[in-house]
Amino acid sequence: MPKQKTHSGAKKRFKLTGTGKVRKQQAGMRHNLEVKSSKRKRRLNSDEVSSPADVKNIKKLLGR
Repeated sequence: MPKQKTHSGAKKRFKLTGTGKVRKQQAGMRHNLEVKSSKRKRRLNSDEVSSPADVKNIKKLLGR
């Protein structure tokens, strides 16, 4: 059986931590930034750990 290819879109959007958690960029930092407070933009700018419900599918797309 051939190897599973890594999903190109997933590899650009997700990173795996050393312990196997999935990190992703938070939504909401693409447009309408002038109406959002600085505090909100700082919070949205950091990465967050993906929810456990999505981890199985994301790892499958990443070929892990």
